[in-house]
Amino acid sequence: MPTLLIAIAVLLVGAVALLLSSQRKSVPAGRHFESTGEAITGLVEHQASLPPVLLPKNPRAEDVDKVRFSLGLRGYRCDQVDDVLDVLAAEITNLENTIRDLESRRVVSDTNEN
Repeated sequence: MPTLLIAIAVLLVGAVALLLSSQRKSVPAGRHFESTGEAITGLVEHQASLPPVLLPKNPRAEDVDKVRFSLGLRGYRCDQVDDVLDVLAAEITNLENTIRDLESRRVVSDTNEN
């Protein structure tokens, strides 16, 4: 009797598997999704939820050493790092222009003395 029940169970499982596999074959291979008709957008810019990391108007090396960024899920907060780097880049550009002006004045004063 138990052998008969096991055989019936195996046949029943086989029949269900055969039925399910025949239904899947009617669907063509590949991914299937419906188009929504809307444009797919990429990642959105992160909105800052913490106060900005502030540097003084004319940052010095000591100010850069004191800067600390909040840790986000995957590391430093990109928006804070970008803001600080923008300020530093502007200050470096300003310093380079000042150096260039001073050097050009020195060259002009040297040629006037000769």
